[in-house]
Amino acid sequence: MTLTRTTFLTSGLLFISVYLVLLCALASPAAARSLRAHKAKTTATTLSTTTVLRGRASWYGREHQGMRTSSGERFNRFKYTCAHKTLPFGTRLRVTNIKNGKAVVVRVSDRGPFRHQRIIDLAEVAARPLGIVSAGAASVIAQVVPATTPLGPSAAPANLLAIQAADPTPAAAFATYDLPSAADSALVAAAAPATATAPVAASAAPSALPTGSLLAARPASRFLVQAGTFADAQNAQALRDRLLALDPALAVQLSEELIDGKPLQRVLIGQLDSWLAAETVRRRLQAKGLAGLVRQLPGQPALAVNDAVAAPPIAP
Repeated sequence: MTLTRTTFLTSGLLFISVYLVLLCALASPAAARSLRAHKAKTTATTLSTTTVLRGRASWYGREHQGMRTSSGERFNRFKYTCAHKTLPFGTRLRVTNIKNGKAVVVRVSDRGPFRHQRIIDLAEVAARPLGIVSAGAASVIAQVVPATTPLGPSAAPANLLAIQAADPTPAAAFATYDLPSAADSALVAAAAPATATAPVAASAAPSALPTGSLLAARPASRFLVQAGTFADAQNAQALRDRLLALDPALAVQLSEELIDGKPLQRVLIGQLDSWLAAETVRRRLQAKGLAGLVRQLPGQPALAVNDAVAAPPIAP
């Protein structure tokens, strides 16, 4: 009788153990899926964007000193403030002069400007380091930044070229659009599968166009900008000379190709190791009234170009 009871208890314990093992095995995949779904949901719901404004900026100073602004405070041309048509008072903006790369952080305290399609009016002290006081107006990019960002002169955004390339309407006089914040861009890249890559995220946009011997170290897959195609070699040479007059450091070359038995001269700028860098150059040419298109050359050898020193791309 004792043996039977012991056997029964042993069998019962064994059954319970097997049941618990099976239960854990079934629950683990579900828990893992739930955890992955929670992480994905958290990533999707916590992403934030930064608002970007692009257009012309002007300034105001002595003639408005001490006058009441739309926010109720007195205008002081020696404070880092600005006027914008709609942004909430107290919003801080990092304003960058596209041409010279100078930047300043200001606070919205007034409304305007209301003429000449300008997007922002800067107080004199803020406009001066950007070179706007002497020029009267300038093309700028303004980013909404956290309220804790210190006012005054600032470093230009490191991803300025990427911000410009993301402009959905580069030919328009002004534009407003949203971009993922820098931290969230890294978060998205980390969360994405390793195989899900896009040309725009291939690499950070360079601060200068690669030229000369720098091209030898580029990866096999490259991008270039085709600025024009001509049947007349003189016309192609004229476009090349015009591009070099805009920026002598551009890696411009002429390439002859046979199309339907006829020789054509192509004017090419390259090579660049990301689509984003090439698209940025194309848009800068477009701003100068020059058409172009981005071409990808997978597995092609480096183009033969002159050994010029790398220099910033064409100023808008």
